[in-house]
Amino acid sequence: MSSVMALLVLASTVSWTVDKHICMGKVQDISFFAHADDCGMDMEMEKSCCDDESFTVQGQDDLKISFDDFGVGQQLFLVSFVHSYFYLFEDNVEEVSAFRDYAPPPLIQDVQVLHQTFLI
Repeated sequence: MSSVMALLVLASTVSWTVDKHICMGKVQDISFFAHADDCGMDMEMEKSCCDDESFTVQGQDDLKISFDDFGVGQQLFLVSFVHSYFYLFEDNVEEVSAFRDYAPPPLIQDVQVLHQTFLI
């Protein structure tokens, strides 16, 4: 679980840049983190058939959590989560029986079987 959380933090903080080279309407090359290779055609002409596109996804810079701006709903969730988590691992308490010290009467004959009378 900690490895998944570490990868999630890493993926959310890294900035991603994708660069595409398009020639005559078809994608020729895609590159992550670097410049895409061109197809070899001259792009300095007035009407070039090639085009370069790139977009960047900015990562998160501020990872410090401030506990000062917790709302009432967030505080309620945090308290109920901690409470339920601590009682999740609690051992079951044995029920106290008031009749623990008393023995049942001895069974000499099973009256229901003897007389064949059963409650349905």
